[in-house]
Amino acid sequence: MSKKPIKEKIHAKGVDITIYTEDFRNEFISLTDIARYKSDEPFIVINNWMRGKDTIEFLGLWEQLHNLDFKPIEFDRFRKEAGYNAFTLSPQKWIENTNAIGIVSKSGRYGGTFAHSDIAFEFASWISAEFKLYIIKDYKRLKNDESSRLSLGWNLNREISKLNYRIHTDAIKGNLLPPELTPFQISMTYASEADVLNVALFGITAKQWREEHPDKSGNIRDYATLNQLLVLANMESYNAILIEQGKPQSERLQLLNQLAIRQLAAIQEIGTETIKKLEGR
Repeated sequence: MSKKPIKEKIHAKGVDITIYTEDFRNEFISLTDIARYKSDEPFIVINNWMRGKDTIEFLGLWEQLHNLDFKPIEFDRFRKEAGYNAFTLSPQKWIENTNAIGIVSKSGRYGGTFAHSDIAFEFASWISAEFKLYIIKDYKRLKNDESSRLSLGWNLNREISKLNYRIHTDAIKGNLLPPELTPFQISMTYASEADVLNVALFGITAKQWREEHPDKSGNIRDYATLNQLLVLANMESYNAILIEQGKPQSERLQLLNQLAIRQLAAIQEIGTETIKKLEGR
């Protein structure tokens, strides 16, 4: 099963450019968005770029370095034909004939042509050296933001939350899931219990958060503060106990909300006192 892509946007000279990743290592940037800087017909721009001999050489080398299933015989055919007036090549044709992975063609409302960042920056250079620099500048800004968000402290608390999440789901499995439920019903039960915690802590469900933040990737918990993640970990453990005690969901929601309010206030107070002590030194 393929993972759901995580999407972000960068901005260069008034152009919004979509980026997505499925493994947090390889990032794909929209060639369609980049091409809009040059023309209102981005697919023509991309196809013209792919006709060039230098482009074919670059794409072929990238695939040979990263793709064990790349078809060298088909690549050689394209390389020999590239540069002639009659030669045409689309992303779809390149992908289908060579089994390329560096360029991806997506259909649908939010579709278009995407390429690995290595290839996308090469395409941007062909469009405009100046435009490429603006793209790289905001791309670095995005990576710095991600590094800040995934700092050691944030990540540690996120891992604690994941550990308590396992305790939480085990309690749901052992007490709220009769064996006759279908896989879909089971997933709905887990989602419902996750939203009990979301509402108690954030005051909103996961679906409501996604609807209010369509431009953000990930989920509501990915944007939680350190304090919220710490409290969430405690809430998951507490909810597991309440489930095992047979408390109904409505009662658990109220108890969890009270716990969240108390603990967030306590953490804030501890932080304020610590700051005062440091200032008094």
